[in-house]
Amino acid sequence: MKYKKKKKTGLMVSEIGLGAEWLERHNTDEVCQIISSCHEKGINILDCWMSEPNVRSNIGKAIKGMRDRWIIQGHLGSTWQDGQYVKSRDLDKVKAAFDDLLERLGTDYIDLGMLHFVDGVEELSSVLNGEFYEYARSLKEKGIIKHVGMSTHNPQVAKIAAESGKVEMILFSVNPAFDMLPASEDLNDYFREEYYKNTGGIAPERAELYRICESNGVGITVMKGYAGGRLLNASTSPFGVALTPVQCIHYALTRPAVASVLTGFDSIAHVDAAVAYESASEDEKDYATVLAGAPKHAYSGQCTYCSHCAPCPKGIDIAMVNKLYDLATMQNEVPATVRAHYESLAANGTDCIGCGGCEKRCPFGVHVAERMKLAEKLFSR
Repeated sequence: MKYKKKKKTGLMVSEIGLGAEWLERHNTDEVCQIISSCHEKGINILDCWMSEPNVRSNIGKAIKGMRDRWIIQGHLGSTWQDGQYVKSRDLDKVKAAFDDLLERLGTDYIDLGMLHFVDGVEELSSVLNGEFYEYARSLKEKGIIKHVGMSTHNPQVAKIAAESGKVEMILFSVNPAFDMLPASEDLNDYFREEYYKNTGGIAPERAELYRICESNGVGITVMKGYAGGRLLNASTSPFGVALTPVQCIHYALTRPAVASVLTGFDSIAHVDAAVAYESASEDEKDYATVLAGAPKHAYSGQCTYCSHCAPCPKGIDIAMVNKLYDLATMQNEVPATVRAHYESLAANGTDCIGCGGCEKRCPFGVHVAERMKLAEKLFSR
């Protein structure tokens, strides 16, 4: 298992994590077996947004005696009312639900206290500038939560949060299907077939979000990496072809700022399917060829950092040069950290000989040699 650290939190998280929602379907023994399997395979981060009492208690039993080995994302604003989940900003209900989370998980602190499910711009303003955020801040002051994060499906909301200085980690939906779509305050839009019409390539606001998070040191933990399972089946995939769990995970991990992909596990076999990423070959990780040949919604002309262009005869990490170039061009001036990273590469755009081999291998028709020249010009200023 590989681990990543993000500047804002300093937490070292496994690049594959546990999104615990599916554990609601299971009894105590099954939850303990799945979480034990995750631990054995090096997974060290779990997200518990669910307010349902039994699953919280079962997770608590599963991590008993090894709380310090887990990084927990717990949510502020996910409440259980009259036998069902309710998103709430009512502080009395929010506080009671958070206290219940601590008690049932058997812990006195949460590593990442997530401002739960903020998808509207006006809602975000109210949350960050009102008593809801003040409650989170007070918990952080007391050490009850170590870092303040937020969950959202809206890239516009996530961007504002990442630039606010108040949010250290963002739980965001990342997959190649959602990445094509414009921002929406309605989560259901991302699952409507008609919402995919007239799309192509990564939506600019999503690409910008990833770059802003990377520049600001705000990490992203990924939800819906398989698009709710739709990408794993050709009949439900908006591309008309199926991707594997390994390909979906690789796509998410190649986005700037992504620290961990939190996947749902219904069984130990599901854990194995995700963790297989760690030993997968480049061919097994290759989502790019699948998308480029898809009958619907294929990307074109955009670097997705898939590294399909490799190897370069001059040793250039083309995907990394492109990623750093994209990060730099979103700023009025090249950030010093980005410049330093570029200059530390063993080979960069300056070394490109324009042989064109990479362009023949690129499934999306990216003009790589031209991009290398642009990078050389930008970073040589």
